[in-house]
Amino acid sequence: MPGQKIETGHQDVVHDVAMDYYGKRLASASSDMTIKIIGVGSNAGSQHLATLSGHRGPVWQVGWAHPKFGPILASCSYDGQVIIWKEGNPNEWQQAHVFNEHSSSVNSICWAPHELGLILACGSSDGNISVFTARADGGWDTTRIDQAHPVGVTSVSWAPSMAPGSLVGTGMLEPVQKLVSGGCDNTVKVWKLYNETWKMDCFPALQMHADWVRDVAWAPNLGLPKSTIASCSQDGTVVIWTVAKEGDQWQGKVLKDFKTPVWRVSWSLTGNLLAVADGNNEVSLWKESVDGEWQQVSTVDP
Repeated sequence: MPGQKIETGHQDVVHDVAMDYYGKRLASASSDMTIKIIGVGSNAGSQHLATLSGHRGPVWQVGWAHPKFGPILASCSYDGQVIIWKEGNPNEWQQAHVFNEHSSSVNSICWAPHELGLILACGSSDGNISVFTARADGGWDTTRIDQAHPVGVTSVSWAPSMAPGSLVGTGMLEPVQKLVSGGCDNTVKVWKLYNETWKMDCFPALQMHADWVRDVAWAPNLGLPKSTIASCSQDGTVVIWTVAKEGDQWQGKVLKDFKTPVWRVSWSLTGNLLAVADGNNEVSLWKESVDGEWQQVSTVDP
């Protein structure tokens, strides 16, 4: 499929783009303090559908909720706010909720797997992670991981809700709530919710990076026993972390040293392809071979 160039209409740097569940709409976040909603068709090109204004600083990330909750978008900003946007009439977006939990920049947001409900995790430069859970009455409950990375949280990602090994085990298992976070302390940490309290689920913290962790991404596992996390860093490396089964120690393996900061890592829906965006403006795709080695399968031209 040939690449499609999309004019966002932003007046400043674009920090994040997110495709909705059906691949029909794109949301983009920019330093111009706005979010743009763009319709993308297979043949009709792209069209500007809406501009969302409300943040008072650069918008770092946007995320679509699962469509079973309706058209909902979350955004986070340098202004310390997280905004939940809801679409009423087509392409008319309102602020449904504004969270002011954080005292400095909110750098990363991630919606939980939809099986867990409408739940949003947020990581901030104040060192804390907040988790907002929508209630049936329209309100939100908040749980926090205080000082998750005391010098700042750069990224958060949810684990799949299906427990590792659930396809090979028997009976229905309770869905698990787990998160991975990356921070300015060069570490990656795994968290698990026990009785309404978040506790660290890896000891010690996962440390193979020599500089800020820029992004973390937990791979979909499709019910297999192994759990996999990718992390990337200012130090130029991407590390693949795996754990064979619940309770084991995580093992890290350097995918590659890109010799330039690596900004983002993202998994395909099946969890077998990893996209890596680096400081040379290149996006490369990686796949694990049968012998466990990772190989580059292609490069996406910028």
